[in-house]
Amino acid sequence: MEPRQLRAAIASARDNSAEGFRALLEAYGPRLYGYFYRTTGDHHDAEDLVGEVMLRLVRELKRYDERGKFEPWLFRIAANVYRDRIRRRRARPSGQSLSAGQEHDWAGELPDDGPGPGAPAEAREASERLNKAIARLDENTRQMVLLRYFGQLSFREVAELTGSPIGTVLARVHRGMRQLRELMGADDGTDRATT
Repeated sequence: MEPRQLRAAIASARDNSAEGFRALLEAYGPRLYGYFYRTTGDHHDAEDLVGEVMLRLVRELKRYDERGKFEPWLFRIAANVYRDRIRRRRARPSGQSLSAGQEHDWAGELPDDGPGPGAPAEAREASERLNKAIARLDENTRQMVLLRYFGQLSFREVAELTGSPIGTVLARVHRGMRQLRELMGADDGTDRATT
């Protein structure tokens, strides 16, 4: 979305115009969905989390300072929504699950709800391997990699969002991508760590 269009959409949404919120959702919804899908590994959870971000956006948009960049601000909300979801799931006793059998281990292996049944088997397998590899990264590195590549934020924006020095973000993302390549290679039966 061009800066002029973004300013118009934000102004419209601040006036509680459904059209303004629709424009923001169309512009940022796919990126938020990609971020949440790779974070959770579940299409339904990703859709729910995008919905939660949009609800927070309705409440918080009046506080947005236009001198800052909108994308990092929006993805800060997204990261907070994700962290809140993790806290709620950890705090909920296992006997009180609202959706029995649907509980995810957010810190463990990500379930694959990847490409549909019509997709080639290789694509489903690759998606499953990627989900498993992402789940094995430490939480900070996983968040930085997901924000950078699935949230499509710049390294500087990820640094601002996480409150980390840019050098730390560069190092963690680089190390995380190297780990993902090694993990993906290990899942293939090859050991790329020694090559």
